[in-house]
Amino acid sequence: MRRIDGPGQQAPRLQQRQNWSGGRKGGLVWLVLAALLLAWLWSPLGRGSTHRTNISYTRFHRQVVAGNVQRVTVKGQQIEGTLSRRVKTKGPDGKSLSYKQFTTYVPSFGDPTLLGALREKGVTVEAEPPSSFSWWGVILQVAPFLLLLWLGWLFFSRMRQRGQSLFSMGRADARAYDRTDEATTFEDVAGLEGAKRELEEIIEFLKDPERFQRLGGEIPHGVLLVGPPGTGKTLLARAVAGEAAAPFFNMTGSDFMEMLVGVGASRIRDLFKEAKKSSPSIIFIDELDSIGRRRGAGLGGGHDEREQTLNQLLSEMDGFDPTHEVIVMAATNRPDILDPALLRPGRFDRRIRVDLPTRVARRDILALHARDKPLADDVDLDEVARGTPGFSGADLKNLLNEAALLAAREDKQRIGADDIESARDKVMMGLERENLALTNEEKELLAYHEGGHTVVAAVLPDADPIHKVTIVPRGRAMGVTQQLPERDKYLYRREYILDRLAVMMGGRAAEDLVMDTATSGAEQDLEQATHLARKMVLDWGMSERFKDVSLGGARENVFLGEQIARGREYSDATARDVDQEVQKILDEAYARATGTLREHRSGLDRLAAELQEKEELRSDRVLAILGLDGMPADREAGERERAAGPGGGGRDIDHPESSRQSESTTTPA
Repeated sequence: MRRIDGPGQQAPRLQQRQNWSGGRKGGLVWLVLAALLLAWLWSPLGRGSTHRTNISYTRFHRQVVAGNVQRVTVKGQQIEGTLSRRVKTKGPDGKSLSYKQFTTYVPSFGDPTLLGALREKGVTVEAEPPSSFSWWGVILQVAPFLLLLWLGWLFFSRMRQRGQSLFSMGRADARAYDRTDEATTFEDVAGLEGAKRELEEIIEFLKDPERFQRLGGEIPHGVLLVGPPGTGKTLLARAVAGEAAAPFFNMTGSDFMEMLVGVGASRIRDLFKEAKKSSPSIIFIDELDSIGRRRGAGLGGGHDEREQTLNQLLSEMDGFDPTHEVIVMAATNRPDILDPALLRPGRFDRRIRVDLPTRVARRDILALHARDKPLADDVDLDEVARGTPGFSGADLKNLLNEAALLAAREDKQRIGADDIESARDKVMMGLERENLALTNEEKELLAYHEGGHTVVAAVLPDADPIHKVTIVPRGRAMGVTQQLPERDKYLYRREYILDRLAVMMGGRAAEDLVMDTATSGAEQDLEQATHLARKMVLDWGMSERFKDVSLGGARENVFLGEQIARGREYSDATARDVDQEVQKILDEAYARATGTLREHRSGLDRLAAELQEKEELRSDRVLAILGLDGMPADREAGERERAAGPGGGGRDIDHPESSRQSESTTTPA
């Protein structure tokens, strides 16, 4: 099992890497020397042959006739021989040449008199088969073997670099948490008070188990952290590791998955074996859904390696030989795809929901991340928290980081409110498209489109207040109308949703009313409005025809083929009625938007004209142009009055539209 190195362990690890690097270079040197040795052994010099002088066949024949040839060896057309006495002559280059052993070749047309002449002179004749040695043959025979050796060496070197070997592939590569002075604690976690209380109880159980066991309480086997991405699930696990006195082992779900079937299950067994040795201890598995998916789901069937890993995890947590000394913590943002056997009591007994932070929690998170950032006096974190609904903890951290980068780019000493505002626009909408040149006609269309959204949002009583409107192209959006709620909402009235639909239709209604046309800029508006209207009919029972009925048709299925296997829960006739109800709701929203714009046509014209000139307007200027300066206070009073009236309570529903910006217009890229 590999542990996190402390400061005193860095030198041994560095020395180990240096030793491995030196050993690898030494192995390459020995491999080269072995290849050179084989080449020398195959060469004529390595076989111990004697140096021979190449002579012409004519000169060889003269020596035979003169009786000066003692013996010859015939190898095909090659003749090697030894003279009776050394011959001194001149070579082709004019230099003197002395030889006794020679080599020559029989002409291709042959010499039928040669054998008779040799026999007549008493020359000893030996015959050998021609040599079949070829370097190309050697290369073709040896190259596959050398290739396999190189691949094997590469495979083992990669495994050694990861701290593994062939016989340790099934071992868990768990990282034991190293507690240092910089360890994360619960003081570094803001806005998750409920989750921290639940986890503090588990830590207290590990520190003093008798306190709970004397009343018959058992330690929970598993704790599942569930929530959207970026809400702080892994941060909570790091805080538990920093707070707990028990050993803490950390792995991700992908660490168990390998190409070979059975490796994941082996690593699960090894992980729990190591954790039992240090019990009581904590195991944390991040991204549990990568190994805990529902078994045998979808058209494609199951996945052998994943299912074997999951089966082993189920067995270790609460199987025939249950483990009571090890707590398993896990994190996932997809609890809907986990196997039901994994979620039953006895395995993951406790499920902790880590939701998006509220306004107060966002204020605390911003203050936590702003500890090491110098903020200007005009920065109000309460206002920043109000202007970031739907932001997760990771989003808020990224927001302050982007603001710091923007301030540093302008060589500022402190982060100002304008830097945070620019960073929020960059995070929500993307970078400005500076190379986009709009014609006056396109700019006028954009101004009226966004002006339509803005006028409807400012006039309707249940719509969220306007924050700002801009026609500066950013990312895919050609223009944006931003709305910010006065407070966090968890229940949404039908009136609020209908006003929101009217705001979405405001852009298309303005195009039709003023310019007598329709543009592609309403693509995202229509898509969001249609999705919201369909949820009203199918899921929330907010239509006249299907009142108080949930048909469940707007839910998304995460498995391939699940919708085909399950089928639709209503008939074709009902589906036709659903489409008619959706169209009716959208038509009414469009009619409300058109009527509102006709009533405030002069304000719309003034707003569009100023938008074309300044390109971005804040809420106070928008309300001044429309003559609605007192509307936010009246709206807030109305909300308080409605909140105090009947109809409270009930289960929380999803936000009608999760986008942080109210409306955006897009054009095809």
